[in-house]
Amino acid sequence: MARVNASKEEFLYDYLNEYAPVAQETRGQEVWKQYMFPYVDSLHNDAYGTSYGVIRGTTGSQKNSNKVVIEAHCDEIAWIITNIEKDGMVRVRKHGGSDNMIAPSKTVIVHTHDGHKIPGVFGWPAIHTRAKRKDLGYADHELWVDCGYSSLEAANEAGIEIGCLITFDDQLKEMGDYYVGRALDNKIGGYIIAEVARRIHDRKIGLPYDLYVVNSVQEEVGLFGAKKIAKHLQADLALVTDVCHNTATPKMDEAKHGPVEGGKGPSLEYASQNHRGILNMLKEVAKDGAFPLQHHVGSYGNDTVAFFLENTPTAILGMPLKYMHSTVEMAHKEDVETCIELYIAFLMALTPEKIDEINNK
Repeated sequence: MARVNASKEEFLYDYLNEYAPVAQETRGQEVWKQYMFPYVDSLHNDAYGTSYGVIRGTTGSQKNSNKVVIEAHCDEIAWIITNIEKDGMVRVRKHGGSDNMIAPSKTVIVHTHDGHKIPGVFGWPAIHTRAKRKDLGYADHELWVDCGYSSLEAANEAGIEIGCLITFDDQLKEMGDYYVGRALDNKIGGYIIAEVARRIHDRKIGLPYDLYVVNSVQEEVGLFGAKKIAKHLQADLALVTDVCHNTATPKMDEAKHGPVEGGKGPSLEYASQNHRGILNMLKEVAKDGAFPLQHHVGSYGNDTVAFFLENTPTAILGMPLKYMHSTVEMAHKEDVETCIELYIAFLMALTPEKIDEINNK
C-alpha cells in the first residue's frame, strides 16, 4: 500500500513487503512513486511500468543539460501458472530465476488477473512416504501449488487461472546487522536510489545536469525494462545498483565469486560493459570520502548491459547479498547506508566536463 508522507523506515518496509512479480510490478511501483513524489521535479512511466523521477539540474537549460541515470530494478522472481488439474492442484514454471530447491513447503500468494491475492502452499509428500533420492533438485513439472480447492472449477471460480503469477509471501524483518526477506534483489536497490533522491532534495544539493532516478521492470527475465528505458532516454551516463553475492557464507566459493563480505561496503563489478572511467572515478570518490569499497568480477546479466547497448557509459555498484533468489536474502544495514552516501558523493563530484571525458568527447 502506498503511504503518503512515509518516513524512510516506513517506506523501506512498505516497498519491500509489497509484491512486484515480473511483468506485474504495479503495486510495488505505486509505493515507490508515492515516496518519490515530493523529491523530484516530475514523475513518469513507460507503457510497461518502468517508473522514473527527474531532478532538474542547475544549468537552466533542459535542452543542453546532460542526462545522468541512477537505476535499479523493481521486479521480483516469481512463478507462472501453466495448468490447473481436475483436482484443483496448480502446476507452475519459473518466471525469472526462482529456485526449485527452496519451493517445497513454502507459503505463496497467487496474484489473480483482476488483482486479488489468494494464499497457497507448495505441497510436498511427507518424509515418511516419499522414495529416497540422491539428488536434491526438483524439475518444474514435479512441483505444485495447493490453494485448498478440490476441483478445477472451484479454483477457476476463485480467480486462479493459467497465466496468473505466484510469489513467495515472506516479509521483511531485521536480524542483528541485517535486513532479511524476499526480493531484496533488487528492491533494496530501489530503496537506495529513492533515498538518494530524498537526501539530494533535503540537503538542497544542486547538480549541473539532469538526474533521472529510474526503477525499471522485468530485469529477471531479460533486462527488458532497462533496455526500453535506456533506448528512450539516451543518457550520457548511467550508474546501476543491483545485488552481488556475499561470499562469506558456507558453500560459497571465493575463488569463483570473489571475496565479498557484508558490512564492508558495496562492491564494484568488473565486466566488459562496466566503463573503466566510471569505475576509476568511483574508486577515487570512495577513497576521498573514506567509504569502504569491495571488488568482484561480475557477469552480463544485469541492467548495465542495457545501457551499454545504447552506448551509454555505465557501471554498477553491487550490494553484497546472502542467499540470493531465496526467501531469506540478507543485506547488511551499513552497506545500504554506505551505498546511498557513496552515490551522493559520486553525483556531487560529477561535472559536465567529467561526463564529456568519460564519453571521449
